[in-house]
Amino acid sequence: MKSFTPFQLIVVLASALILLFIIAPLAGMFVATSPADLFETAKDIEVQQSIKLTLWVSLAATVVFSVAAIPFSYLLARKSFPLKSIVTGIIDLPIVIPHSAAGIAILGFVSRNSLLGKAGSAIGLDFVGHPAGIAVAMAFVSLPFLINAARDGFSAVPERLEKAALTLGASPSRVFFTIALPLAWRNILSGLILMFARGMSEFGAVIMVAYHPMISPILIYERFGAFGLKYARPVSVLFILISLAVFILLRMLARNKEQKPVHHA
Repeated sequence: MKSFTPFQLIVVLASALILLFIIAPLAGMFVATSPADLFETAKDIEVQQSIKLTLWVSLAATVVFSVAAIPFSYLLARKSFPLKSIVTGIIDLPIVIPHSAAGIAILGFVSRNSLLGKAGSAIGLDFVGHPAGIAVAMAFVSLPFLINAARDGFSAVPERLEKAALTLGASPSRVFFTIALPLAWRNILSGLILMFARGMSEFGAVIMVAYHPMISPILIYERFGAFGLKYARPVSVLFILISLAVFILLRMLARNKEQKPVHHA
């Protein structure tokens, strides 16, 4: 039997403590929730609507904002320009600022008196208290995950392949879509999943923009404030289970795409 050095034992112990710290609160919540409570919560129309709203709005925000975020990530990976370090720092700002402050910023950005709010009002769209406002808040706090992951993916693509294609007459757009994008797809897909998951879990920024309609994190908060831990915990468990199922499904789809054989002409 292999023996461990004192340092290795310390590392194993520290690792076990960290895992326990992550698992114990979640395990305790699941143990304290009976199957009957979970079943009754699953039948609650308000809970069902909040989970559906959370999933589709986060997905919509991810898809819509990725259209611009992915090319932006490519630009960051391939080009050097003045103040680039400041730009990369700005990208990470939504992660480091308090999300309540992020919510205040977003509220001012989409309010009826703002340029975006006035533009929305012109077509009958009020972002405040609307799924569109929720999507903006979700995207604001989750975009850095997609941009950073996609940038790392593009950076890992050998630039010589792109230069060779350009030399052979390919256009920059063709190089992007046929070389850079396919080779960086694993990182991009990981970033999309992380953005989607982060958007689903957002609370602080969203509650400033739209208390109603309620996404699941806000519904959990409301039930805790109104009825206490007993009524908030089953909603939390159900939302975690559904989020976990969606996350696993997305990861499985991503893995299947990676393992799919590529047929060359």
